Amino acid sequence: MTPASLSEWLAYLEQLHPSAIDMGLDRSRQVAQQLGLTRPAPRVITVTGTNGKGSTCAFVAALLQAQGLKVGIYNSPHLLRYNERVQVQGVEASDADLCNAFAAVEAARGDITLTYFEMGTLAAFWLFEQACLDAVVLEVGLGGRLDAVNLVDADLALVTSIGIDHADWLGDSRESVAFEKAGIFRAGCPALCGDLDPPAPLLERAGELGCPLSLRGREFDLSVTGQGWNWRGRDSAGQTVELSDLPLLDLPMENAALALQAYLLLDLPWQSDVIRSALVNTRITGRLDRRVFQWQGKTLNLLLDVGHNPHAAQFLAQRMAQRPVAGKRLAVFGLLADKDLEGVVAELVSGVQQWAVAPLPTPRSRPAAELQSVLQNLGAQAASYDSVAQALEAQCAIATADDEILLFGSFYCVAEALEWLARNTDEEAANGFAG
Repeated sequence: MTPASLSEWLAYLEQLHPSAIDMGLDRSRQVAQQLGLTRPAPRVITVTGTNGKGSTCAFVAALLQAQGLKVGIYNSPHLLRYNERVQVQGVEASDADLCNAFAAVEAARGDITLTYFEMGTLAAFWLFEQACLDAVVLEVGLGGRLDAVNLVDADLALVTSIGIDHADWLGDSRESVAFEKAGIFRAGCPALCGDLDPPAPLLERAGELGCPLSLRGREFDLSVTGQGWNWRGRDSAGQTVELSDLPLLDLPMENAALALQAYLLLDLPWQSDVIRSALVNTRITGRLDRRVFQWQGKTLNLLLDVGHNPHAAQFLAQRMAQRPVAGKRLAVFGLLADKDLEGVVAELVSGVQQWAVAPLPTPRSRPAAELQSVLQNLGAQAASYDSVAQALEAQCAIATADDEILLFGSFYCVAEALEWLARNTDEEAANGFAG
């Protein structure tokens, strides 16, 4: 039976392959050839990294759209709707579009098995080709070298940061992770890295391929000064370009700096006011996402972040230190079993006065009792609840307008919080961003 709705297609994709992850490009490449896929757009920017991929993709897409280009963006995972993964000009793909794309891939694959992610990636490429775009920004799902996104030769290959995550697939050292991520580089094409200490395998791969390599701290950099920040970069001719007195951003400015260097290398119009506006207006749900909402007669502050590894937790701790609150910080926290629990909470435990922990709605979740035990061993006050929603309500009950509730640890965690906000708070207030 052919699936008729998007939900039926997604259920079908989940049981199509015996493994959720099956690294390698051969199967996807065969199906892409059967589909007649070539390039999803004349300009292709591919983004990988341990953290910061989503915001970097968003910044790059915003800069391109601000110049009137028609841009597609592919990212993962999604928070509430699968449609979030495929966007054209900031508009999510419709259910009908995705169903048509899945049907096209299904017809082309024959007896070749594809994972959920591989099917979704090929469907996105098919939709992008149909849309006649000027550029696409593609977020790598896992690693780089063997990820389905790497089927496409990138004109610009961006590596945001290099840390240890998904060790079962990428190895347990920064060197092994860097090797996998450098797999998106292409001979003679520009490569960029936002990590201040890129491991040798990344540098070596760029050298082997003859990639002009832009490194943060060398070809481009940023400096924060008071209530603003400055940026400098180097264009394809080696000339220095600068932007001064940019306003502080909620999203990581390190990733904005990387996106600016990528944009500079595309040799598009450089209009300071247009660029400034594009950066300031870039938002991503669930990433340093500040909400102010009304609940039971109180005005409450919520910071949502999908950070789930030590590198992301360290960055989150730094941003919290830069933005102190008048009252307390109250955390709501859940984590998947394959993540570094001790490494994540160690970065944040000193900045949070009370924790509410809960299991995530997936078999891959760490038990709440385990989260609570680790936190208590570190001297933190921690209570466990049966769900993220219950943990969030418990913190809302004790929070005041001077406090900030930090909810983080997983896409699952943030998704459940967003659903709770939609059900229990004033919609207009819940969807606003606090500057």
